[in-house]
Amino acid sequence: MTIGRFLDFLSPRPWRQLLWQGFFGWGPFLMVYTIVLPAWAKAEMRVAIRKGVDQVTLGSSTTAVIRDGGGQAIAQLPGGQALVAEAERSLVKLADRQGGAFWIEPTAEGHVFIGDGWYRGRILVLSSEGELVAINYVDLEQYLYSVLGGEMPTSWPLEAIQAQAVAARSYALYKRQRAASGLYDLEDNTAWQVYRGLATESQRTHAAVNATRGQVLTYNGQIIEAVFHSSSGGHTENVEDIWSNSLPYLRGVRDFDQGAPIFQWIKTFSMGEFQERIPGIGPLISATPERTTPQGRIITMRLTGQSGNRILSGNEMRQALGLRSTLFSITLIGMDTIQINGRGYGHGIGMSQWGARNLAAQGRTYQQILAHYYQGATLAVVQAQ
Repeated sequence: MTIGRFLDFLSPRPWRQLLWQGFFGWGPFLMVYTIVLPAWAKAEMRVAIRKGVDQVTLGSSTTAVIRDGGGQAIAQLPGGQALVAEAERSLVKLADRQGGAFWIEPTAEGHVFIGDGWYRGRILVLSSEGELVAINYVDLEQYLYSVLGGEMPTSWPLEAIQAQAVAARSYALYKRQRAASGLYDLEDNTAWQVYRGLATESQRTHAAVNATRGQVLTYNGQIIEAVFHSSSGGHTENVEDIWSNSLPYLRGVRDFDQGAPIFQWIKTFSMGEFQERIPGIGPLISATPERTTPQGRIITMRLTGQSGNRILSGNEMRQALGLRSTLFSITLIGMDTIQINGRGYGHGIGMSQWGARNLAAQGRTYQQILAHYYQGATLAVVQAQ
């Protein structure tokens, strides 16, 4: 039986969903099923920590084994001693050795140093198009210890942090599956998931990861792209209204992010500052949305100035003006001030982190939070055979 058919077989009937809703008193509730996915058991993530650089500092807290690209042990690196890897044409220069790639593997559960931070796992440094890429190979659950602290304040309710753990684990495995032939699965920044190694781990991130160990969100037997954002400004978006493909589990829903410090925001520019950031139109006369999402996010906006017109996308406006989201309006105040009134922070798709925080504070479980923001998804546990 395929995983998809296995989950279809176990999926609750509509009447049973109603019973769950009545029992918990608020919204849907995710039941947890077990699926066997040996390829993902004890998954090791490949996270690019440095890329496109000429050199990077590497090290280990304990004695480390240095291996060549083929895995052959060639030297040892004493604990606490740093090495500088340098790009040399299409090769990596590491101390007095050159090669296409090198591994640094700590012994005795040591940690590795990359650039300016400490990480669990091991390092692969290689040359790609004449520049270095330093990749941290790290156990999935240990990777999440750091991601949770990078993505969400650890003082928040534990149910919110656990919801973040399941979403982040699902997102990581979704990306890993699709990057199998690439150099790495993920990068370490906000365009992916924030990962800072040991610096963002805490007792509470460990607790949230351990309490949800192996749990992922699935749809039709496949792990979903469980994207998330900080705050939607009142209502999340259907994914196809922001990106290209429609996905049944990423639907716009009411958010519970009221009271977040970025629920509403204002940013002002002088006319000169605005022209520097968006050149080619002269002093602004008007800013008119041409296309918006059903929730009011800017898809395209027409800017009319004394010297010309421009039509920019909401994302272009956000990047040029350093805005928190594309949910905004522009008002001219007097002759020299432009005021931007906005709501939310991020793309507005999937789980709202501030919404999760507020729901958890109201007593909702992490399963209920996930069921609200990922419509129709199933909570499953990935285990080895």
